[in-house]
Amino acid sequence: MTVTGQPPEITENDVRHVAKLARLRLTDEQIRQFTAQLVDVLAYVGKLRQLDLDGVEPMAHALDLTNVLREDVERPGLPVEAALANAPEQSPPYFKVPKVMGEDSGA
Repeated sequence: MTVTGQPPEITENDVRHVAKLARLRLTDEQIRQFTAQLVDVLAYVGKLRQLDLDGVEPMAHALDLTNVLREDVERPGLPVEAALANAPEQSPPYFKVPKVMGEDSGA
């Protein structure tokens, strides 16, 4: 898509291609629905590009917010017994979790 001019024509084949890249299985009805929605979104972005934004400073948020942080003070943590109390499996002082990486994981 170029910065100026009309947005490119979005087709169902474009949506199918993006769905394939994202490994999404979409029905024909979903393809039609998402194509129409994407066309609408890009049309709205095209309208936004027509705005005169000279002198408007970029911002991360619409409101002027600041974080309110507490003092970083060291204090006792949760005892190991309390932390493990509801663990389905444990090997104190550790949680036991299933192996997630291995030969068949693709990693």
